[in-house]
Amino acid sequence: MNATALQLSRNSHGRLCLTLPNGTVHEGLTPVRAFPIEAPEEAISLVGGDGKEVYWIAQLSEVPAAARQLLDEEFAVREFVPEVQRIEAIDAISVPSVWTVMTDKGPAQLGLKAEEDIRKLQGHHHLLITSRDGVQYRITDARKLDRQSQKFLELFL
Repeated sequence: MNATALQLSRNSHGRLCLTLPNGTVHEGLTPVRAFPIEAPEEAISLVGGDGKEVYWIAQLSEVPAAARQLLDEEFAVREFVPEVQRIEAIDAISVPSVWTVMTDKGPAQLGLKAEEDIRKLQGHHHLLITSRDGVQYRITDARKLDRQSQKFLELFL
C-alpha cells in the first residue's frame, strides 16, 4: 500500500487503527521513529500490540494530512522532549548536579548523574540531556542560548 493512501483512524478507546485496502483493520498501533533525532520525518514503523511491525512509512511527507495529524498526536505523547530555552541555575559545578531550567513546556529541574548524560548531536551545538529520572531535554543550538546559560554549559562540556 502506498503511503498516500494510508487510512488511519482512532477506535472507540482512542487507540490508533490502520485499515488496509483488503479491509483488514489493525488496532492499537504505536508509531515508532527509526531515527527520531537525526531523521524524524523518515522511516516510521507502525507497530502492533504484539511488538511486530504492521506497516512501514518511508517518508512522513507522503502521508495524507488527516493521517499525519493522528501520527503527530501520537508522537507528541510518546516523544515528550522539552526544549531548554535557558539554564537558570546549577547547584554544583560537577556531577551529580541539579539544573533549574526554563523549557518550552515551562520551568523544570533536571538532575545529572554523570557527564555522559549530555550527548552532542549533529555537531557540537545540538545537545540531548538525559535527567536522572529518564526525561530527555533538547538544546537545538547551544549558541542561541543567553550568555549565562552558555557559561553554565561550558562547565560540563
